[in-house]
Amino acid sequence: MTSSVQEAREALGKRLRQIRRSAGLTGVELARRAGWHESKVSKIEYGRIKPSDVDIRAYCAHADTNDQIADLLATLHNIDSAYLEWKQVLGTGVKRRQQQTLKLEAEATVIRNYQPYIVTGLLQTAEYARAILANVIEFYGIPDDLDEGVSKRMERQQVLYRRNKRFHFLIGEQSLYTTVGDNGVMAGQLDRLMSVIGLPRVTLGIIPLAAEAKVLMNNFVMFDNRLVKEEGSTAGLSITQPREIALYGRAFDILARQSVTGSSARALIGTALDRRRGTEGR
Repeated sequence: MTSSVQEAREALGKRLRQIRRSAGLTGVELARRAGWHESKVSKIEYGRIKPSDVDIRAYCAHADTNDQIADLLATLHNIDSAYLEWKQVLGTGVKRRQQQTLKLEAEATVIRNYQPYIVTGLLQTAEYARAILANVIEFYGIPDDLDEGVSKRMERQQVLYRRNKRFHFLIGEQSLYTTVGDNGVMAGQLDRLMSVIGLPRVTLGIIPLAAEAKVLMNNFVMFDNRLVKEEGSTAGLSITQPREIALYGRAFDILARQSVTGSSARALIGTALDRRRGTEGR
C-alpha cells in the first residue's frame, strides 16, 4: 500500500477519533455500544484497519453526528479508489478501463508517461494494442471484450492532436525489443514510433539499455501535477499526495535527462527495426 493511501486512512481515523471524543465517548464505551471487540476502535482510529460503511455509520449514530455520514463515507470511498485490484477494475473487461483513462487524458493539459518495457497505450498501433489487451484478458481471466477495448484505446489517441495538450513520453529501449504479437506487429509499431517523433506538442524520449539505474520505478503516468497513476502487477494505484507527486516528477526529470530524443531516438528505433526485418548488417 502506498503512503498516500495509508496517510488518508490515518487522517480518516483521526477525524473519527475527534468525533468520538467530542461526544464524550471512550473507545471502550463505543466498542460496547457497537458490539465490537474493544481493540477495533483503536485500530480504526490509528489507520491500522480500514473501517467499513457500517463502521462509519456506527460512529455517527453513537456520537450523534449523523449529519456527517455522507461526507465521511465519501472520504472512505475515495481511499478505496486509491488502491484498486485489477480483478475489480477489469471485472467487466478492458473497455471500461480504457474509458476511464480517456476521461483522465481529456481533463489533463500536460501528460508525462514512463513505460520501461513496452510501448505505452497512446502510442500503440491497433495490432500491438490487440496483442497486449488479448494477453491481459487471458492472464486475468476477465470477460472478452477485445474488439471494444482496442477500439476505445485507438479513440484515446485522438487526444494527441489537440492543441491545448502537451505530452512527454519516456520509454525504455527494452520496449523496442520486447516482442508483442510477432515481428510484423513489432515492425508496424516501430514505424509508428518513428512518426510520433515528428508530432507537434509531443516529446518522445528513449532511455538507452546501458543507462545507469538512477531511478527504479514501475510504469506511471502523471496528469498535470495533481494525479499519478501507477500500474502494479495486481493493482492500480492513484497518487494524490503533493509530496509524493513531486517525487514522481523528480524521477521523471532524472529519466528524461537520461533519454535520447530526435535523431538519436530515430537511430535506436531504426536499429531495432532492422533487426525485426532481418536486415541488420546488410
